[in-house]
Amino acid sequence: MPNLKLLLLISTLLCSSYSIAEFSAEDATEAEPLPTDTPLKSLNVLESLKNLDQQKNYQAPFVQELNNAQKVRTLFVSTQDLPIVDIQLTFNAGSAQDENIAKGMSGLANMAAKLMAEGTDQYTAKQIASTFEGLGAKFSVNAYRDMFTVRLRVLSDPQKLNPAINMMLHVLNHATFNNSGLNLVLNNTKIGQKQVQENPSRLMGIRFYRAIYGKHPYAEPSVGTNASIQKITPELLIQFRNQLLVAQNMNISITGNLSTEQATQLSSLFASSIPQGIAAPELPEPIDQSDFNIQFIPFQSKQANIMMGHLAITRSDPDRVALEVANQMFGGSGFNSILMKELRVKRGYTYGAYSTLSSTQAKGLFSLSYGTQQEQMMESIRVAHQALIDFVKQPIQRKQLEETKEGMLRSFPMSFSSNANINAQLAAIGFYHLPSDYLTQYQQQLSKMTAKQIQAALQKHIRADRLTFVIVAEQLDKEALKKMLNQNLGIITPEIESNIASKSMKNGQKSEE
Repeated sequence: MPNLKLLLLISTLLCSSYSIAEFSAEDATEAEPLPTDTPLKSLNVLESLKNLDQQKNYQAPFVQELNNAQKVRTLFVSTQDLPIVDIQLTFNAGSAQDENIAKGMSGLANMAAKLMAEGTDQYTAKQIASTFEGLGAKFSVNAYRDMFTVRLRVLSDPQKLNPAINMMLHVLNHATFNNSGLNLVLNNTKIGQKQVQENPSRLMGIRFYRAIYGKHPYAEPSVGTNASIQKITPELLIQFRNQLLVAQNMNISITGNLSTEQATQLSSLFASSIPQGIAAPELPEPIDQSDFNIQFIPFQSKQANIMMGHLAITRSDPDRVALEVANQMFGGSGFNSILMKELRVKRGYTYGAYSTLSSTQAKGLFSLSYGTQQEQMMESIRVAHQALIDFVKQPIQRKQLEETKEGMLRSFPMSFSSNANINAQLAAIGFYHLPSDYLTQYQQQLSKMTAKQIQAALQKHIRADRLTFVIVAEQLDKEALKKMLNQNLGIITPEIESNIASKSMKNGQKSEE
């Protein structure tokens, strides 16, 4: 509903402004003078607009923890504006768990997600789709590196809600993963993987994960490889469902036009209607690099694509907020970021350069990437690397810090601006074992963040001396690149020392002459 107070104030302001605008320049000398307080009233009205619902706009939703007999964590936010309910079941069954089913089976979770609604022992794919469509419901299943999600959006009317939930549970528990659906998805996946080979950015991303994670479960792409997906069978997919899509490996998030009692009943229904099972094992910690790791992918193009980065933090790391602010300052805020200013604004090396920080169950990634012309590649890498070194070493600029914090605080409410957004936040909070008031805590931490805290987090977690590079280009001199990187760090290798000595001798000979 529109804010009535705001509408009345704007209407008052427009009326008072219109009474002034009616007078033309010719009429001004003959008309009676306006009351001296008229413009002041208008200004007061304008000033008062600044304070409307200021606190409400920044306030995170109230999150409730709901109980059920099976002790499956459930988070709930009641929203009464729309007659809609969003439900997400989130399982610790992303692609990182694929090899718990069978070795070399990357892509298993992704295939299970794609085939979930392709038929059960009672319904065909068409009947399932028609049922959800007839109820005005949206049903989707997705697999990511960490999590496997089953989502439902439907009207809160019990005549729509209840049958949609029943079908959701039926599909989850009785999907057959039949061969016809499997063959169709296999063919589509093969086409997609062929397209990857023609896309330098995708190639770079896949190699980057493999180079950094090695034998860790995060190393392989979630969609699998041509070799691994060929080995997927309906039997393996059913084993995946029976072992990982279970209540004790799940959390529940509910958002919408429900009472606490109604949401608690739904929580108990989901927790009891899915086989109990056991939680998936924790992921191992990946092994960090101790030096530069330079990976080169030859690719015939005038454009070179560069990505560099290293292991970062887990989702629960106490330095997460500080590093998110730092990442935003360095390469996440468009033209205001340090990386963009150095590479594009000052030198015109690239159209866009960005850094990212991912935080997951096991350590995520800090990385930066951009594209540039082949002849500018080496110098652009030098500039980007030096910018990172300086950012970690030099004091944080307070003005940029305050602007970054303000921008993040203002945009943060967008993360819970709709039922679907709120529910996604609840799912992440539940999955990563964060406190139920995490959204409120995040805002408080962000607003209080100091330059000293960010500097400490940077120096603890960001290492410009152990970056992994993946470069997709026509050619690359790895030795020259490593030498340049060491020079940026102030490291004098025997080769560099020899060059310095040689130059000194030549200069000495010239002075004698």
